[in-house]
Amino acid sequence: MIHKIVEQVTNNIEKRSQETRQQYLNLMASMAQEKPTRGQLGCTNLAHVMASQTHDEKLIMKDTVSGLNVGIVTAYNDMLSAHQPYYRYPEMIKQHLYSHGLSAQVAGGVPAMCDGVTQGYAGMELSLFSRDTIALSTAVALSHQSFDSMVLLGICDKIVPGLLMGALRFGHLPALFIPAGPMATGISNSEKAQVRQQYVEGKIGDQELLESEVAAYHSPGTCTFYGTANSNQMLLEAMGLMLPGSAFEQPTSNVREEFNKQACEQIASNTQLSMLKQNKAIQLGHMVNAKSLVNAIVALLATGGSSNLTIHWIAIAKAAGYILTWQDMHDLSQVVPMICKVYPNGKADINAFHLVGGTAFVFNELLNAGLMHGDVLTISQKTFSQDILHSMRHWQNHYAKTLKQKMRDEILATYREPFDEKGGLTLLKGNLGQAIVKVSAVQHEHRVIKAPAKVFSDQLDVIDAFTNGELNHDVVVVLKGQGPKANGMPELHKLMPVLGSLQDHGFKVALLTDGRLSGASGKVLSAIHCVPEAAAKGMISRIVDGDVIHIDAVTGELNVLDVHLQERKSEFLAPVQKGVGRELFSVFRKHVTAADVGAISIDWEE
Repeated sequence: MIHKIVEQVTNNIEKRSQETRQQYLNLMASMAQEKPTRGQLGCTNLAHVMASQTHDEKLIMKDTVSGLNVGIVTAYNDMLSAHQPYYRYPEMIKQHLYSHGLSAQVAGGVPAMCDGVTQGYAGMELSLFSRDTIALSTAVALSHQSFDSMVLLGICDKIVPGLLMGALRFGHLPALFIPAGPMATGISNSEKAQVRQQYVEGKIGDQELLESEVAAYHSPGTCTFYGTANSNQMLLEAMGLMLPGSAFEQPTSNVREEFNKQACEQIASNTQLSMLKQNKAIQLGHMVNAKSLVNAIVALLATGGSSNLTIHWIAIAKAAGYILTWQDMHDLSQVVPMICKVYPNGKADINAFHLVGGTAFVFNELLNAGLMHGDVLTISQKTFSQDILHSMRHWQNHYAKTLKQKMRDEILATYREPFDEKGGLTLLKGNLGQAIVKVSAVQHEHRVIKAPAKVFSDQLDVIDAFTNGELNHDVVVVLKGQGPKANGMPELHKLMPVLGSLQDHGFKVALLTDGRLSGASGKVLSAIHCVPEAAAKGMISRIVDGDVIHIDAVTGELNVLDVHLQERKSEFLAPVQKGVGRELFSVFRKHVTAADVGAISIDWEE
């Protein structure tokens, strides 16, 4: 039986979204009537589509009644370790699909930037906007109207949300994601974080830091901590948009190769079924529904996943005609327990998580607790409950023999005896507006603070103040002017070693910002995504040095004490908007919505 709060939140989403969801479904129905789309193309247009194909592939594509063609949208580049394995995926997909009588083409590539590279630099101000750019690029790729289904290749931070947002505008077609998996384990994430902290404290130099980082990020595959990239994979699996159990198999494993083959067989089957029977249930636009969205958020909360997804999944819901809110997430967090500890929420990495049961264990526990919708239809043409049974058997066959119970107990918990009674994210409200806190890695003694503000408009100034000893006291670092309208809402992960050092030296410390943090951020209390942002004249823009800030992640309070903010002017240092391509994105900054409604630069309703 489904938990009453989960059912209530799901019903609330459906009720408030009735009009917008129906508009979306009407649009998808009108697009579905044009299938098979290639049959609507003129001869010259169709010849362009087929020109580069082999003779046998052309025979399939000429058959515009029963010949099926799959569009591949790829985020491959070989600068991102997570996406480098995609290099040969299109050829593999084409070969497997051809053996089932289908053709396939790379419809297009989408940009894929790495936050780990741009962290703390000007390029990071393009990061959030790259999500909507990816959505637009996905739409451009699929706008050739030559495809009967979609295969989406993407893993990391803004890339999965962007691909899914774009693909949902072609939601009359079946689709699936094929992951590539995490890199092998290097040095531990906790050791890496310790070295970073030693560096900002001046105890080691550049060479020692570089050697540590290279030992952590050392081969193709996703970074091994549980940040935004791996949170994306967790949520896609929870929504049934990839094969169960496939998210965290390493790129070079034999099991990964078998998963890839199965994924190709599945998209072939789904494409054929969609074409022959007009089965709406396996079309992407019907698979992404209120129940699958709630399943995704429950998985995020139960595993202590990335705070970035509190923005991205609202945008994804919007693309499918749904209105998802921070309040929905908060309400779910009150009843969804934390049953997973992966760095930064624990010592283990994502490879260890996968070995001890991974997604199969987590989803099975949540289903048994009535916290996920088991009747959601997945890309396997089965229910989510059936998928998890299959995933549990897969784990038993491949990993159960090597299980170390002590390691499992450190990483996974049951819903009856969780690591924490509540989920890993919570919503703050007060006279400063709203903000999100990721509490999963914050120790209970650090979840409440009352301390004077030290106000900044540039994260590099925070680092300078730390270096100069100006922050050696109880402090709430207020970093304003970092929202989407101001400068694209960059991640501020570079502050974590600084603030972590202050906390380790016995000071009470917190961060308050209208910017974002990396999905890997953890132990310091951080009220982020503050809305309204400074550039929208939010109250955060009126805070000055010395104001006493009260942040309480237990009761959900966010207030400045004993001052009349309304009587002050809105002030913050306007950021530089040019250089490193930032000037090209001025239209995004002008039109972007607030963080709590997805920080979206695209007008779906126009």
